[in-house]
Formats: sequence, structure tokens, C-alpha cells
Amino acid sequence: MLALDYLGGALLVSKAKAGLLQGTLDMLILKALFLGPLHGYGIGQRIAQISGDELKIEEGSLYPGLYRLERRGWIESEWDVSENNQRAKFYKLTRAGRKQLIIEEENWERLASATMKALRAN
Repeated sequence: MLALDYLGGALLVSKAKAGLLQGTLDMLILKALFLGPLHGYGIGQRIAQISGDELKIEEGSLYPGLYRLERRGWIESEWDVSENNQRAKFYKLTRAGRKQLIIEEENWERLASATMKALRAN
């Protein structure tokens, strides 16, 4: 399992790599919320689920990512009661967030394709 916790210091990366990781985290959060509103812990669980338990998002990265996306207007939040009767902040995609998810997925596919071409070059 790959843990994404670059803000907590688990990975020492350059600014360019941190930007790539941050963009990847943003896309994963948007994708998790595409399936419906969730609280923070649920978002981490959904990312693990949709990645086949290959990705684990640490709290030190997840919550700053959620705040960043909310500031950009891509997600919005409201307090509610979770399935275990605990007060929790639930996040959902905005219309702008849905549009951004499409852009992020297209960009990721281009980057992944170009990277694979480079890696397969003789």
C-alpha cells in the first residue's frame, strides 16, 4: 500500500514532485466525492476502496487537501451526523468540482500515457 503523506514529512520531495502529488491527491478526493457526499474518514476509506487498497491517504494530507479544494470552490461542506451518531463534516462536489474532475482525469491520462511511452522507449 502506498501512503500519501507528503505534508507530514513521510516523503521528502521537490516542489515539482509535491505539486504532482498534491494534484493527484486533489483528483483522488474529487473522484471519491463523485460517488456521493462523505465525511473525511469516509473519503480516505473510499480512496482505499477504489484503489483496491493500494492507496492510503494520511490525515496530515487529506484534511489540508479538503480545505484547499473547498477554498477553490470545487467541494463544499456541512455538518451532519454520521452513521455512528457522531457529528461530522460532510463534503460534496460542486458543479465546478465535477468539471475540474474531468479536466484532472484527462490531464492524468495524458501524463500517464506520455510517461509509459518514455519508459518503454528503447
